[in-house]
Amino acid sequence: MAWSLFFITLLTLCSGSWAQSSLTQEASLSASVGQEVTLNCAGNDNNVGAYYVGWYQQVSGGAPKTVMLGTTRPSGIPDRFSGSHSGNKASLIISNLWPEDEADYYCSTWDKGINNYTVLQAHADRCQKSAPVPHGHRETVQGLRI
Repeated sequence: MAWSLFFITLLTLCSGSWAQSSLTQEASLSASVGQEVTLNCAGNDNNVGAYYVGWYQQVSGGAPKTVMLGTTRPSGIPDRFSGSHSGNKASLIISNLWPEDEADYYCSTWDKGINNYTVLQAHADRCQKSAPVPHGHRETVQGLRI
């Protein structure tokens, strides 16, 4: 079956002046349809350790969709999706993996240690600046392909 195996590949990390505040995820994971997969997002005391982590799913060609805010699942998201958070690490758990779960997954969080207005998003080979965030905070985003 073509969809029997999913590969999760780490999307490129951005580096430079924001590197001290980046989020990190596994380099790769694999799981079969019906299995459980855990995506981890590690940070530090200024971001993951201080705030909830949001998880976003972006199916190819579509807009990102929120699948988890901290440990709260938004309305319409299957209960196969769950979240956990301990210290400087947050996880998105997808049980009973479906072929439709193939997408880019991003974790994001605020950062209280940096005073600027940009969203740092790591995706493919580029760093993109996005919409402004409240003064005194920064949001960092890291992505995985499942």
